Amino acid sequence: MFTSIAGRAVVVTGGTRGIGKGIASVFARNGARVLITGRDSQTGLAAADELPGEVTFLKADTANREECRRMAGIAEERLGGVDVLCANAGIFPDSRLEDMSEDDLDLVLDTNLKGTILAVQACLPALRRSGRGRVILTSSITGPITGFPGWTHYGASKAGQLGFMRTAAIELASSGITVNAVLPGNIATEGLASLGEDYAAGMTAAIPLGRLGSVDDIGYAALFFATDEAAYISGQTIVVDGGQVLPESPEAMAAAG
Repeated sequence: MFTSIAGRAVVVTGGTRGIGKGIASVFARNGARVLITGRDSQTGLAAADELPGEVTFLKADTANREECRRMAGIAEERLGGVDVLCANAGIFPDSRLEDMSEDDLDLVLDTNLKGTILAVQACLPALRRSGRGRVILTSSITGPITGFPGWTHYGASKAGQLGFMRTAAIELASSGITVNAVLPGNIATEGLASLGEDYAAGMTAAIPLGRLGSVDDIGYAALFFATDEAAYISGQTIVVDGGQVLPESPEAMAAAG
């Protein structure tokens, strides 16, 4: 039985939809006090109302240093501190390498990679005061392990998060802060639905467990990293993909029956 995280202060960036909303839901259902952030007020306020437990919303763009600092300050005001930062905010627009503009590249790297770093920096004082600080990144199998046409910028940002994670884990260890990452595969979210039924069907066929993941699947992996029992784990990753990265070819899936 894991030690309860009830009452702990949790910030989930990009927590208004998709995987981030799922992470926020899992923490809230387990008694944490949660602050979710996003760039759209209407979506964010609706999510905070819909989610169970003690959840509040703050409009913030984590690609902006001052907004991250404001986020950290408001988290301390509303929650009394920050015990857990789930750096989840991310986007995945499609753009082939030959067509990618500098603006396309900047948008993805600023949101996914720079935003992760700025959010962690801003929350560091509160995480240190916590005495049990946890940083949990939402990376991806795309970039660190796999690739997919149209997502070179996304893959680079997600691989970059892991490079950041490993050195940050060393630097922050003396403060008792752990830094880990969850690498989702294909998860049933609004974003995945926007890619179309053919994409979802193709991805499902490539997953040994035979289904897309749920946002709860990612939320519970993040929750594990936040527990007292995971206090000796830092600089590590958990792949949550139903075994998607395991087959070496479509023939391997066919041979499995």
